[in-house]
Amino acid sequence: MPIQRILIVDDSPTERYYLSDILVKNGFTVSTADSGEAALELIKTDKPQLILMDVVMPGANGFQITRAIARDPALADVPVIICSSKNQETDRIWGLRQGARDYLIKPVDPAELLAKIASLGGA
Repeated sequence: MPIQRILIVDDSPTERYYLSDILVKNGFTVSTADSGEAALELIKTDKPQLILMDVVMPGANGFQITRAIARDPALADVPVIICSSKNQETDRIWGLRQGARDYLIKPVDPAELLAKIASLGGA
């Protein structure tokens, strides 16, 4: 089934708007969360088909939330793409080790984001 519903998890309103705008214009249904804890609650009530996860957030960081999703049998099938300003190769490797399917550096390039979604079964 193609990816349609995407959850954006980012503590920056600007970043949530930027990513939402790209996705909505390309036909995706978007929901947002401003923290990892809020994301976990939202995921359990309305399971998305893809999660775009920031790393640096107050409370639990994106690596911790990604790991929690990957280890939860009810959620492990939901792919996570980390979208972070942390641009070191060690960050990318750590993110993938936590269970992320991919890792994008901010500012996210719209064409690259859409290509990554398509490779996971998106539009």
